Amino acid sequence: MIERLEAIKKRYQELQELLSKPEIYNDINKMKEVSKESSDLEITVNRYEEYKKVLNEIADAKEMVKDPEMAEMAKEELETLEQKKTSLEEEIEILLIPKDPNDGKNVIVEIRGAAGGDEANIFAGDLYRMYTRYAEKQGFKVELINSVEGEAGGFAQIEFMVKGDNVYSKLKYESGSHRVQRVPETESQGRIQTSTATVLVMPEVEDDGNIEINPADLRIDIYRSSGCGGQGVNTTDSAVRITHLPTNTVVTCQNERSQIQNKEQAMKVLRARLYEQKMQKQEEELGAERRSKIGTGNRAEKIRTYNYPQNRVTDHRIGYTTNNLDRVMNGAIDELIEALITEDQKRKLAGNQED
Repeated sequence: MIERLEAIKKRYQELQELLSKPEIYNDINKMKEVSKESSDLEITVNRYEEYKKVLNEIADAKEMVKDPEMAEMAKEELETLEQKKTSLEEEIEILLIPKDPNDGKNVIVEIRGAAGGDEANIFAGDLYRMYTRYAEKQGFKVELINSVEGEAGGFAQIEFMVKGDNVYSKLKYESGSHRVQRVPETESQGRIQTSTATVLVMPEVEDDGNIEINPADLRIDIYRSSGCGGQGVNTTDSAVRITHLPTNTVVTCQNERSQIQNKEQAMKVLRARLYEQKMQKQEEELGAERRSKIGTGNRAEKIRTYNYPQNRVTDHRIGYTTNNLDRVMNGAIDELIEALITEDQKRKLAGNQED
């Protein structure tokens, strides 16, 4: 561990030296890249320095124990320092877990009503509201990309972007099938119905060549927007549908005012979907590593149940239950997300120790 920490400290010092040179500010992209890497390493370096300081203090306390006049006080201090050492070791172990390269990215979220007809679409709308409320609480920005409203309310499908610091690190666990158990407003007999909506969370992919899209592989259709989207949205042919012919991937955007803006948003969604397909294929080839993850991210995987009669939410991947469904649906999903992050870290630590 110490060897790795020394290497990280050395790299951090190199980055700090780079940032001190005026010429780096001539290349904005390089400066951003170096600043981000430096920022990512800073907390690990700070904890390592704190850890070394505690080790020195422990060595001093052990010497003091040998002095009869200082022994009592030194033993108490030694006990406190040993606890602090253990705590720092645990924190550093987590910091040394390899980072998901997508954690710092914005996300594109797609929610679809699935089994359950109108009630599934209404539930999809409830999930959209839950995520937008969560984003507001976190200081994230939500941008609507495309929506198809359900006949009885909610959405048959809705896509939106969430922008902010480390959004993907928080929302990446939300991909999968969400199940709701409740009495629908349209149910006159008061019977509980089970419906589902699927959620797909994709990291935003920059147009930097990682995902190559040949313009000749695209079919772009322009048509008149429908539904919500602001004054004048229905008066011009501004909605854009892009079909990626090799994979038959179709994306649509109609919520921006202009055709150019809708095309830009649609291309963002297309890049994200093609990246997601690429990642799914790689993970399927890895097999065992994929199974060790919290959830596969597959739409068909049932990840969570929202039980309204019992005011209960259960995440089936980690067996976590909270009896605060009303608060959860109002955006208070921090508790669930933190539990998922903690479990993910435990599994990764266990995997590292086995290696």
